Amino acid sequence: MSKNTPYLEDPLGNEHLLENEVTILGRAMESGVVILSNRASREHAQIRREGRKVFLEDMESTNGTFLNNERIQGSAQLRDGDQVLVGDVTFTFRDPDTTTRESPFPELEVNAPAGEVRLNRRLLTLSPKEFALAAYLYDNRGKVCSKDDIGRAVWAEYQSGVFEYQIENLVRRLRTKIEIDPNAPLLLVTIRGLGYKLTAP
Repeated sequence: MSKNTPYLEDPLGNEHLLENEVTILGRAMESGVVILSNRASREHAQIRREGRKVFLEDMESTNGTFLNNERIQGSAQLRDGDQVLVGDVTFTFRDPDTTTRESPFPELEVNAPAGEVRLNRRLLTLSPKEFALAAYLYDNRGKVCSKDDIGRAVWAEYQSGVFEYQIENLVRRLRTKIEIDPNAPLLLVTIRGLGYKLTAP
């Protein structure tokens, strides 16, 4: 067994090593990871290793398999820290190899057509104005956006413009949703005297 073998950590802190190419999760006692829950099917889901990549797949279970609180369709790639819900048991996926190779920098994704913003693959709940700000900054990531530009983009309905405090308050609220520490932002940074910049790659 390699010290870099990925595993599932259950709510009690037990580690279930994913040593095989395919590991079955379910209520059946012969499953690789046995789940003692009436909401779990006998063969509920499987975790498949393909080289360094690890995939979660639902096996047509009755109640579905959830990744980061969203029901998956087909298969989905797992990343370190992902939450996997099978039945009523939530596991945390751990990949020691990934942990040592990847930067802890937050991963922000904005899908404007779908109206979705995700932080480290977890869907965020944003107000319409918070979403509009996130989408505008994401479209212009890496660039400094002035308060005037933000005002016109987010409050297009206000022909006379908006007050600076409205923009500052909105930025503050968005930071509470996307930053690990809103007081020491990594993603949404202030460029003094110029405006704001989203540093998401």
